[in-house]
Amino acid sequence: MRKGWIQDVYRAGRVFHGRRMVLFVAPGTGLVAVVAGRRIGNAVQRNRARRVLRAAWREIAPRVDPARDVVMVARPPILGAKTQDLVADMSELIEEPSWAR
Repeated sequence: MRKGWIQDVYRAGRVFHGRRMVLFVAPGTGLVAVVAGRRIGNAVQRNRARRVLRAAWREIAPRVDPARDVVMVARPPILGAKTQDLVADMSELIEEPSWAR
């Protein structure tokens, strides 16, 4: 992964807003990044948010075009969410008609 890759996805990618996360999707090589900023909480809460997002992504990934780079950004309502909650949210986001563009 080269330096600045996440910023490139932020700039060039399409944005999909969910209640618990924001997905940035750009054409690329299939790289995935998970971001949880300090607004999420302390280090333990941020790490849990990233873990849960990665677990949800593992269930969703087979349905996503492998030629897309994805950056998942946690939002504060993610605190207390379970993996299945995030799978449902991600499923809604990736089924939007503009995802494939």
